Order: sequence, then structure tokens, then C-alpha cells
Amino acid sequence: MTAMTPPTRTQPDLSYLLDHTSHVLRTRMAAALAEIGLTARMHCVLVHALEGERTQSELAGIGDMDKTTMVVTVDALEKAGLAERRPSSTDRRARIIAVTEKGARTAERSQRIVDSVHGQALDALPDGDRETFLRLLDHLAGGHLSTPSPAPARRARQHSG
Repeated sequence: MTAMTPPTRTQPDLSYLLDHTSHVLRTRMAAALAEIGLTARMHCVLVHALEGERTQSELAGIGDMDKTTMVVTVDALEKAGLAERRPSSTDRRARIIAVTEKGARTAERSQRIVDSVHGQALDALPDGDRETFLRLLDHLAGGHLSTPSPAPARRARQHSG
């Protein structure tokens, strides 16, 4: 049997670089926020709910969470006394997520943690490259890589026999 030669890579493995660094950043963020009893999702909901009156659905969209994950996240925030579901002031059928005073203090604390974790990651870059890196990453995220491709259609299984 003849050994086959793998294809020659013509580009850096961007998928690996982005996936790996994103994974490590998420694990560091999770560990840092866990020290104050929060998850990244809880932090996201608190911060965005403080920006204005938002429904659970709107906050789920901002945080890229499915409905079930959002319900679990808000339940945890309520249990911790950080937020509560309340009727909307503009639509009596809608319920908004209102942050408590304790939640607002916690959001301040968690934002400092998030900023610190991000700062530590950026501090690993040479001084002159940080702004360029962020500008280019923002360009990718807001441009060419802003919208995921639709999931491919699943093919029906073919029965053998």
C-alpha cells in the first residue's frame, strides 16, 4: 500500500486559530465570572437588561440564546435576586426582565471582570498591533463573516437491501 501525501495547505488554518482562541477566552471568562456566581450568559442578560426595557425574547436575541437557555438563565438570575420578570410598561401582554439593585451592583462588578479578561488577552499582543487586530477582527465580524451560512439540508438516509 502506497503512502498518500496530504494536500498542501495554502492558507493559515483560520478556523483553528479563531476556534482555539475563542475557546480559551470563553473558559477564562467562565472561570473569572464563576468567582462571583455568574455565567457569561447571566452577565450578558444583566448588562443588556440595564440598557432599557427589554423582553426575555429580545435579550435572548442579543445574547444569541435559544428560548430554553434564556429561561434557565433568567430563572438563575431570579433565584439569585439579581433580576425579575415584570409586566412591560408599553405592552401589558409582554414581560420584561428588570434588574434589581443587587443585580445592578453585580453587573458593575461582572463588567469589570469581563473587561479585565479581555484586557489580559489584548495585553498579550505587541502594543502597536492591538488596535489593528481589533479593527480587522471587527471588520471581519461586521462584514464577510457577519452572517452564518444556512445549515445544509439533511439528506434522507438511503436504505440498503
